[in-house]
Amino acid sequence: MGERTVSTQDGREPAVPNTLAAETEKGFIRRSHTPRRPRLWFEILLIAVSYWTYSLIRNAVPEQRAEAMRNADWIWRVEHGMGTAVEEWVNHTVNSVTWLIVGMNYYYATLHFVVTLGVLVWLYRGHPGRYAAARLVLFATTGVALVGYYLYPLAPPRLMNGSRFVDTLMVHQTWGSMASGDLKHMSNQYAAMPSMHIGWSVWCGLTIFALASVPWVRVLGLLYPAGTLVVIVATANHFWLDAVGGILCLAFGFTVAWLWYGALPYALPRRIPQRQPEKAKGKGNGKESDRPLLPTRV
Repeated sequence: MGERTVSTQDGREPAVPNTLAAETEKGFIRRSHTPRRPRLWFEILLIAVSYWTYSLIRNAVPEQRAEAMRNADWIWRVEHGMGTAVEEWVNHTVNSVTWLIVGMNYYYATLHFVVTLGVLVWLYRGHPGRYAAARLVLFATTGVALVGYYLYPLAPPRLMNGSRFVDTLMVHQTWGSMASGDLKHMSNQYAAMPSMHIGWSVWCGLTIFALASVPWVRVLGLLYPAGTLVVIVATANHFWLDAVGGILCLAFGFTVAWLWYGALPYALPRRIPQRQPEKAKGKGNGKESDRPLLPTRV
């Protein structure tokens, strides 16, 4: 028997669109760009592995001491030329008040981690729809900072040759600091540009200010990065230009999240949108519907 051909009434063969693969690909892209409910075990593992990897790469960057010193001298000259070289005055002024500088040393050594993790937990519990996008901002910011550490080794003011800066972490023997005692050998001392103390603290501050409902908490959100800037300068761990580098890295992180999700994290729905089953029965007509429930902004 010959092959049978199915034709339309006008004699032409009907087109059979091969859309399954295209629809599958579009569905995958749409799902990957849509916030999903975070899973606790995955987030804990991801954050732990990511920070371990960040520390490993940061400390594996060659400690190019000679180049780091030259770069520090250049930045110091630039700041003098701009009339903004205030770091030495702030360092000596704050160091003259022992209880204040010791408090700032512990601020520098601990809040960098504690506040950032606290904001992540708060987002996970209270703003799951915004959590993944905000976390992406933080991860992209940190990732691009590693490039800065590699391309531009920089000595902090406290380690500059011939400077009059007080190394407050050493003078006051701050416990737990990665920049003093035996722990300093576990951390790259010439990775000062950009400042992730600023990058992370501004991320925390903007997140708290944008999403907190209590006015005084929002004010604290803005004060936190401002206080961090004073601390990194007073302890002679950074030039103020390092803070500018941290903010530029954060801007990159926000750009990545905006391109991926199509909106800034704070503009996304607070909760994960609830969707109907993919083939829910239509009412009264027995037809199937694939339309999801539209998300509602909170």
